[in-house]
Amino acid sequence: MFASSHSPTPDPADSSGRPVRRDARRNRDKLIAVAQAAFAAAEGPVSLEAIARQAGVGIGTLYRHFPTREDLVDAVYATELDAVTASAPALLDQHPADIALRAWMGRYAAFVATKRGMRDTLRTAFASGRIAAPSRERVTATIATILERGATAGTLRTDIDPDDVTALLVGVFAALTDGAPQERTDRLLDLLVDALRPRAEARTDS
Repeated sequence: MFASSHSPTPDPADSSGRPVRRDARRNRDKLIAVAQAAFAAAEGPVSLEAIARQAGVGIGTLYRHFPTREDLVDAVYATELDAVTASAPALLDQHPADIALRAWMGRYAAFVATKRGMRDTLRTAFASGRIAAPSRERVTATIATILERGATAGTLRTDIDPDDVTALLVGVFAALTDGAPQERTDRLLDLLVDALRPRAEARTDS
């Protein structure tokens, strides 16, 4: 019922979709590594020129790999998403599926919240649905795995489309503003997971 298969991350490609040569791949990987550190440390937008300079390449090289800031953010987001998606099996081993889902969403929310230097770009991408398709598919596949476990155990509904849950989760992140209290994030995620639990059967008087 749920599409729970996981597709491996494809080899890097340039903006035309062609595979990247080995030397170009090294430059691409270095740009992503520098951007990860810069985005995590910054309180606001990060200069792409500064990223290129720290990576030891020209700005033209950066733009060949990442024609827009959004493309670079997508690449950093996809790279760092590995640890988040990989945490789901352990959570399922430790908790019922509904609790595991809430814990996993909390980890995902924390992951998004730490992206200070790319927060505005991420929020725009979330709101527009622009987050790169492979990244969104990985999130949806993780959610599908948890939903399938919960549907079998009876802790989560059986009529949920995993992609709908991804859309709702993205909506939560898009709605959160800078400085939003953790309590609000927790409350929104609690409401989302509660909506995914089986509805109580209506009782009738005999």
